[in-house]
Amino acid sequence: TSFGGNGISPKGPSSPGVEEGATPLVMDAANGNEVVWTYDVVWVRSDTKWASRWDVYLTMHDDDIHWFSIVNSAVVVFFLSCIIALVMARVLRRDLARYNAGASEEDKAEAALEMREETGWKLVSSDVFRPPAHATLLSVCLGSGAQVFVMTVLTLVLAAFGVLSPANRGALLTFVLISYVLMGAPAGYVTARYCKYVKEQNHFKATLLTAIMLPGVVTIIFFSVNAIAWAHKSSSAVPFGTLVVLMLLWFCISLPLVFFGAYVGFSQDVISVPITPSALPREIRAQPWYISTWTAMFFGGILPFGAMFVEMYFILSSIWQHRFYYMFGFLLLVFVMLVITCAEVSIVLCYVQLCSEDYRWWWRAYLSSASTAFYVFIYGLFHYWNRAEA
Repeated sequence: TSFGGNGISPKGPSSPGVEEGATPLVMDAANGNEVVWTYDVVWVRSDTKWASRWDVYLTMHDDDIHWFSIVNSAVVVFFLSCIIALVMARVLRRDLARYNAGASEEDKAEAALEMREETGWKLVSSDVFRPPAHATLLSVCLGSGAQVFVMTVLTLVLAAFGVLSPANRGALLTFVLISYVLMGAPAGYVTARYCKYVKEQNHFKATLLTAIMLPGVVTIIFFSVNAIAWAHKSSSAVPFGTLVVLMLLWFCISLPLVFFGAYVGFSQDVISVPITPSALPREIRAQPWYISTWTAMFFGGILPFGAMFVEMYFILSSIWQHRFYYMFGFLLLVFVMLVITCAEVSIVLCYVQLCSEDYRWWWRAYLSSASTAFYVFIYGLFHYWNRAEA
């Protein structure tokens, strides 16, 4: 591409388009003067095929870092899996010995003695399936989480197989929005199933909250940021017509699908549990500070975040530094590792809580892994202030 025209240069003789030896004409556009210049475009034939035009941008040069991320996640998963295996072996070894025909008489006697002297988690077995406090809010969180989870899985799988390519501008974001809207049915179904188990009477309230709580929070944040962009007359501001389309997708498609999924969920039988909660709840003794929910949230989010922070760097770089992110295969593997890590962290922390004779595990199982989002948010702020200006 060559620039030329009338010889006007706002920067000096070194600017393109000014002939050598000519005196540039400097004009001040701030005082109302109109500065006009033109440019010429020269098209050069290339031997690169049309289907391979993006290869120069999508060539992977730093795959070693991503493999390090995969290995790091695998080590974390292996570490947690060993802990769970040790816990399960310790808890179930003597119980299984009672049903093992080849077990020695000494093992059977030891198992019988342990059954008579129950301690720890066995003392709260009759309360472990008791519905938690704020069960409706938990059901809404579970339904919204199911909606986001299914949307994420579909997006990552299609992107990893090349269906959603960066060459198709806006295809990834469009699919994310459409899939989230269509996944309203699983959200309503999960909410309804849990609400029916905890005997929530107001089905309409739980279903409506599932349909509007998470999208409502995201909409408020998005509209606020877009209003600031409008105020500064930014070209990145979303047009009003697009906002209307998004609202129509929400209220005309997502909302009815949530109620449809809830209708199907409420028509199913109640989830059966192996132990019926006792009539009177067991008194919970005072717990030490390191077993509190806040402590579990603080430590529970560290390991899942450690399994994904390397990929987070590349994702945030693509957002703030206008880079392409195209390694969806690595991202899918890290996502699988993240899901396994979150599940194992919740299992370990809930086991510790039950051993301390505290049966209120529902919210802890949810929040201990959900606290990973707090670390992601903090790391996002750190990346913005320390990397975006570089």
